[in-house]
Amino acid sequence: MNIKRNILLNPGPATTTDTVKLAQIVPDICPREHEFGELMRTLGADLLKVVHADPADWATVLFCGSGTIAMDACISSLVPADGKLLIVNNGAYSARAAAMARAYSVPHIDLTFPVDGQPDLAEVARTLNENPDITAVYTTHQETGTGILNPVREIGALAHAHGATMIADTISTYAMIPFAVDDMNMDVCMSSAQKGIQGMTGLSFVIAKKSVLEAAKNYPVRSYYTNLIMQHMGFEDTGEMRFTPPVQTVYAAKRALAEYFAEGEAKKWVRHTRTIEAIHEGLARLGLKEAIPREIQSGLVVAVEYPANFDFARVHDYCYERGYTIYPGKMQSASTFRLCALGAIDEADIAGFFCVFKEALINSALPS
Repeated sequence: MNIKRNILLNPGPATTTDTVKLAQIVPDICPREHEFGELMRTLGADLLKVVHADPADWATVLFCGSGTIAMDACISSLVPADGKLLIVNNGAYSARAAAMARAYSVPHIDLTFPVDGQPDLAEVARTLNENPDITAVYTTHQETGTGILNPVREIGALAHAHGATMIADTISTYAMIPFAVDDMNMDVCMSSAQKGIQGMTGLSFVIAKKSVLEAAKNYPVRSYYTNLIMQHMGFEDTGEMRFTPPVQTVYAAKRALAEYFAEGEAKKWVRHTRTIEAIHEGLARLGLKEAIPREIQSGLVVAVEYPANFDFARVHDYCYERGYTIYPGKMQSASTFRLCALGAIDEADIAGFFCVFKEALINSALPS
């Protein structure tokens, strides 16, 4: 089968291999069959291995949906009635978590920092000290709107010193930036299949300490569909997802994980690093300015300031028609677009992109 290969430089869904795409072509199966339940159980165990989580102490909870559903499950399920959630917010995705907390009337503090820098750890510590009722801390590992890598290990240490659970949105770092959950002071993390493992959209997951899930059995049920504890207990009791899972996406995720382990954690990160370096070099050759200092970037996403006479829509369409996707930025303080090193791409793909992008800048410029 000849499948056109597009280079997605957006922050997910990512470019996938043909073998992952074709893994979706399987005989029809009812997801209530024991065979499919065992497939999901194996998938959950493999997802733990990616972040070096001991299956004796950690569990995977699968959901049908994008990464946002994993966020929703954590926000709605992991704060007790007499507790409070601290959201360390320096970008669009932590802001989304705060919006969820408001929607569910979860007691919380939205500790907001500028989107073009990392959170102030001293301010996080002060907020914890002044609020003894904080029982959980939430932040985003990589704020994908800007490409900033947040100091999750340090925030987690502060949370643990306070006796609070550390919840990390690792949706856009999982299976890309190598990390071990215990070393990072995480108690809960999450992702989705279309990001780091280079699978297809429609499957997300939460990886949590079993002790956290056990404690949360006594917390208020604020959502039915996304309740983390109901979802976990439902699978443990029956070997099935509570509601219809994305069957073909699960098969694709199985194949994507096999390819992840075959490439290897370290080699995969080297490839992502090689790809982002090619992006940096291409931007420098064109004289384009990066919006975020390199020292706090994640190594996966670059936010680029608009050059003079730049028409994003026209540049996007020119590139898209030639097989390359660029993505708008999410910085309120500056007009930016993003180039990302996710997915099954390498430096040769970036070289091809910049040939097209340079043409796009010339052919799509607004009149002076």
